[in-house]
Amino acid sequence: MAKDALSLAWQDMKRRHFATAIKRLEAKAEIYDENFEYYLTLGIACLYVGDIGAASSYFQMARRIKLTDTRLLLGQAAIFLRRGDTARALQYYLEVQENDPLNKTAESAMEFIRVHGNYDTICRWVDTGRIEQFYPPLGSNPDKIAITCVVAAAFVLGMVFAFIFFPKGQQFTGPRADLSKLELSAEEKSDAKEKDLSTQSYAFVLSNKEINKRYNDALQYFQNHRDNSAQIEVNMILNSDASVAVKKKARLLMGYFEIPDFDSITDVPAFSDVAAKPAVYLDCWVNWGGKISNALTYEDNSYSCDLLVGDDSLARYEGTVKVRFDSTPVVDVSKPVRILGKIVLEDGSVILRGRAVYQSVHN
Repeated sequence: MAKDALSLAWQDMKRRHFATAIKRLEAKAEIYDENFEYYLTLGIACLYVGDIGAASSYFQMARRIKLTDTRLLLGQAAIFLRRGDTARALQYYLEVQENDPLNKTAESAMEFIRVHGNYDTICRWVDTGRIEQFYPPLGSNPDKIAITCVVAAAFVLGMVFAFIFFPKGQQFTGPRADLSKLELSAEEKSDAKEKDLSTQSYAFVLSNKEINKRYNDALQYFQNHRDNSAQIEVNMILNSDASVAVKKKARLLMGYFEIPDFDSITDVPAFSDVAAKPAVYLDCWVNWGGKISNALTYEDNSYSCDLLVGDDSLARYEGTVKVRFDSTPVVDVSKPVRILGKIVLEDGSVILRGRAVYQSVHN
């Protein structure tokens, strides 16, 4: 049985052949004049190919016919989210939740805005395509399902061979990056200490063996995705009597460290440890919780506040740290908060360079 253009277009879109779907539908413009599904489908296809102007136009035409369709609201919310207009996007997502309280796309998008809702992060998600997870869902890609089945079969076969050829319990973790050029040479290992100690004082005086161990530990922590622990070892080296050559490679290693998110951060230092020895923890990332006070938004849209570090009710109060954001985050200062930030020094005091804010939707 022959299928209509809309049905065929949706099949194209499920296979992620958006250009084919657009071409197919545009050829039927006269037939589908003033048809809601036609405008909506074209708008979604244009959104996925990145033609935001066309997507917005088609969504507006669809909206003249029907106002509360969940797919339409998600599409329009996605356009505002891409532009960094999180306030407008939230309005649409709240409208989705009014009509469809269990909608996972709206829930995920709102959580993203709370945790990562700064403009820089949104730009990166648009650039990498990760923003598409908040677009109107298309359903499973039948081509991808077929490929997945083949890959799964190959994986099972590979596991069988791995079980046969590798000893039980042996773990293999592939290198995160090739850091062979950062390994210490034989000369650097034997002369790991600075020879002339009269020119300056050092926070830590380490033996040749200790310097080598800390540097090797830093490399290993990096490969194990434990960048905070690697950073601590680097800081110990940089504040010690290690040689210039070792310190230079330690600084180069820092360039490989990644910016974490709330899910990937590990080895978070305690507030008390940072307060006691700030030099050891500089450039480490934390996700400290507590409550916000003294919040200020400046003319350039930057933002500062004091984070009262502790539990949600501050029954366990650990201390206060200044936090600065380059752009104003979406945050309710009356509710408990968790801030992802980098430990830096400003005018001799420890502050957090804020990156993201998380507030539970259940509070």
